Amino acid sequence: MLMREVNARLTQSELAHLGAGEVGYIRKMRSEEVSRCFPEAPDIDPSLDLWALFGADGTPILLTDNRSSTFYKAAEDELKTVSLH
Repeated sequence: MLMREVNARLTQSELAHLGAGEVGYIRKMRSEEVSRCFPEAPDIDPSLDLWALFGADGTPILLTDNRSSTFYKAAEDELKTVSLH
């Protein structure tokens, strides 16, 4: 089998929409990061472990102190999930 390297280039817009509506990512957040992604959130106790679910394009979907909730919400929205560290 002959294999050939394919050099595919995506525009920023194409990259931003890659996985939209299909993929979500879950990541742990520190309380000081919350206001940047969830400006409507109240002040949060810094000792809490926080988890956030985002759309593939970075749109915030859910903030919780229960990691399992992020997976339930992703399943409800029919998103395949990936975790970011």
